[in-house]
Amino acid sequence: MPTPDTGPVTAPVNPRSRVLIASLIGTTVEFYDFYIYATAAVLVFPRLFFPSSDPTTALLSSFAVFGAAMVARPIGAVFFGHLGDRLGRKSTLVASLLTMGIATFLIGVLPTYAQAGWVATTLLVLMRLAQGFALGGEWSGAALVATENAPSGKRALYGTFPQLGAPLGFIIGNGLFLIIGVLLPSASADPSQPSDAFLDWGWRVPFLFSAVMVAVGMWVRMRLVESAVFARTREAGKVQRLPLATVFRDHWRQLVLGTFAMLATYVLFYLMTTFSLSYGRTAKDAAVPGLGYSYTTFVLMMIFGVLFFAAFTLVSGPLADKYGRRATLMWVTAGIVVFGLVWVPLLGLGTLGVVLWLVLGFTLMGMTFGPMGALLPELFPTSVRYTGSGVSYNVSSILGAAVAPFIAVALWEAGDGSPWLVGVYLSAMALLTLAALAIGRETKDDSLDDGGAPATGRDESSAALTSPVS
Repeated sequence: MPTPDTGPVTAPVNPRSRVLIASLIGTTVEFYDFYIYATAAVLVFPRLFFPSSDPTTALLSSFAVFGAAMVARPIGAVFFGHLGDRLGRKSTLVASLLTMGIATFLIGVLPTYAQAGWVATTLLVLMRLAQGFALGGEWSGAALVATENAPSGKRALYGTFPQLGAPLGFIIGNGLFLIIGVLLPSASADPSQPSDAFLDWGWRVPFLFSAVMVAVGMWVRMRLVESAVFARTREAGKVQRLPLATVFRDHWRQLVLGTFAMLATYVLFYLMTTFSLSYGRTAKDAAVPGLGYSYTTFVLMMIFGVLFFAAFTLVSGPLADKYGRRATLMWVTAGIVVFGLVWVPLLGLGTLGVVLWLVLGFTLMGMTFGPMGALLPELFPTSVRYTGSGVSYNVSSILGAAVAPFIAVALWEAGDGSPWLVGVYLSAMALLTLAALAIGRETKDDSLDDGGAPATGRDESSAALTSPVS
């Protein structure tokens, strides 16, 4: 089919520095919002919103609400994906960021269970669902802004910038919680317990501070213009009326294998960030024993590990551009399988072993998360790319992230305080991802610019239909 007249949209319209900053700052804000909830879900929400005589039951209830947001994420992916594939990437990204910011700010002003009973818990659940809904549309849009504007041969590198928002958001969010915890120290003999002032108002500060970060993110994103790749599709009249229907009809294999390609990433992600915080802070003489570190000590150890997450997220981009997404991810996923099997030997080495466990886990996290910013968008043509990549990414969040902290706590209990079953669970999920990657083929040389071709599964950028995962 002849290439349609592209008109003025053929020239680069987004400076590369603006593209990288816009894709990075938005996901940093979104992940910051998500992480401060994850931290509060471990630290304060079990006591403030889920009162129970059994601390484990309260923690599981808090994790259940944490996981509920993952269920909302595919719904957000469909909603924002529809807008992004029909109206454009820029306006959709602004809407998702604003939705997340409002929900996060409102959590910071909610009454507690002691003040409003189950009304408070219900409002927390609703705000959490709104967070998940917004994040469902954020990632794929940011990834598309980065990859659709990337120069030749650097798509995976550019795709790591929205991924870099995850470790940066973690460091900012947990760093702020850490500073507040130091300023409001606990007088309790148990160093893992927050102070009364922290429980009363200190925990609210990170949620309220989100408004400042959202304002900065909105300013940056409002300065973007639409990607030329999408503009060509729109000018050619190839925008799909129902992108979701097209994806399920013509690209269902991409959806399935893309979802399982992300599975190990999600499980590792939330085990290392959410479960590990609970496990690390639990006393050694508790009914279900943990590592027994104070909150401050363990968060500092985690932040040290997340620095490796950030560094190796960037390292993974050039490797995936040079050696391919499939080869890079298969080696990393095999490493995750081994990592899950050595949890107990590592943790048995004392503090040095715990630090090594965190460093290895977060290093693997960066290596597996980084290439996903390029891999999933490469599976779908322009007219359904926002919807297709978003649905794959966020359905995987249900299979991996939504249940991972909950399953991990149950396995932790079943192991009488030993996390060996949790490690085995991680290895098993990584084997599923390895199988999905083995079925797929390399897509690094596929074009993201299909010139407005219809989303039938037969154009260049959807060539992965016969073997959809790179």
